[in-house]
Amino acid sequence: MNVASRPVVPGKTRTCPHCKAVILESLSICPGCLHHLRFDSEAAKRQVAATSALRVEGLIRHPPLEEPWEYFVTIAIRNDRGEEVARQVVNVGALSGAEKRTFTLSVEMLPPQPPVPTNNPNTSVTGSNPMLKQGAQPGKATPAQMAGLKPPVPGQKPPKKH
Repeated sequence: MNVASRPVVPGKTRTCPHCKAVILESLSICPGCLHHLRFDSEAAKRQVAATSALRVEGLIRHPPLEEPWEYFVTIAIRNDRGEEVARQVVNVGALSGAEKRTFTLSVEMLPPQPPVPTNNPNTSVTGSNPMLKQGAQPGKATPAQMAGLKPPVPGQKPPKKH
């Protein structure tokens, strides 16, 4: 099955079979576990072309002589009206005695998908195969084709036999 020819709705999700993260259906590599999900060169090129719209990195270092600190990492996403559309606790843990943690948040933006070819009546879907033109059925030649004659043009009288 050629997955590249199937139109994908922007924002549609699926579950990564490896790490069970919810990811975009259009991705060929899971951003969570980095496993390859399918071999689709166009999707891979699109994913490589992703740009970083936001990247924040921070380091937290625990003071060496204090009691352990607990931490939790939460991500919240809001729409243009300020309403929270998603909230998730990503990780929890504790730091003690001079331990440190580096946290990185990144948001990647994918370029638009190229349009998928459709069956447009104004374009020929038959290519140059004469067997598929003028209403012929694949694998069956018309009598005119069998005789080496061109098929009649609609509205034109057939040539007279001598």
